[in-house]
Amino acid sequence: MPQTRARQPLRSAILNVMVNAAEKVGRALVRDFGELENLQVSRKGPANFVSVADKKAEDMLVRELTKVRPKFGFFLEEKGRIEGEDTCNTWIIAPLDGKTNFLHGVPHFAVSIGLERDGKMLAGVVYEPVSNEMFWAENGQGSYINGRRIRVSERRDLSECIFATGIPFKDVCDHDAFLKQLSAVMAVSAGVRRFGSAALDMCWVAAGRYDGFWETGLNPWDLAAGIIIAREAGCFVTDLDGGKDIFGSGTVLAANSRLHGPLAKLLRD
Repeated sequence: MPQTRARQPLRSAILNVMVNAAEKVGRALVRDFGELENLQVSRKGPANFVSVADKKAEDMLVRELTKVRPKFGFFLEEKGRIEGEDTCNTWIIAPLDGKTNFLHGVPHFAVSIGLERDGKMLAGVVYEPVSNEMFWAENGQGSYINGRRIRVSERRDLSECIFATGIPFKDVCDHDAFLKQLSAVMAVSAGVRRFGSAALDMCWVAAGRYDGFWETGLNPWDLAAGIIIAREAGCFVTDLDGGKDIFGSGTVLAANSRLHGPLAKLLRD
């Protein structure tokens, strides 16, 4: 008997807008990433190049999204808030999440687009252009990667789990507090990973590649799209205190419902 092909999920018009914009910007970033490898490795040259590439990507995203939704506002990494005529809808954007990876030639970075409506995340798209992985989700519709439904892992035993985090660097966050958190998680888990893109970390939890993720010192554009993608995949997402003020606190903890409590306790203790 002939095999039946799996039905592709129908994306809404707004998700199609987001996906198309992310793909266009992602292609441009891959071209710039290739050029970066040909630059002389000096502090000034590559850093300036990445700054230009980042700004160019942000301008392209604003242009593409404004074409189809001209009244929506923006919350941008480089330009901050841009109020729109439609005050209910705001794009929250990171045009190049994983800039340090990009700068050093590490092929792990993403375009992140979140849509907030009336203070709640409505939809999110995270595109990793090097491997061509497109994560997307819309409120109540589940989470997907390249059209395939994804779910958070179902592991219960911390000793079988791998977790992701972001390691603080120069002049950022409380290093001693982080080292205590890391030590606590290392002592009970199968490992901790640090890949350098919070948006992709959230998506990898959603896809079951990681069993949980925590980080501090984040901005709304780092997390907006990843939050709804993780939640629609069955993930429990809070700030590190277990509350809802993720954007305000700049902290996030994401895991399945069985692991979230024990992981939160470890980090708090």
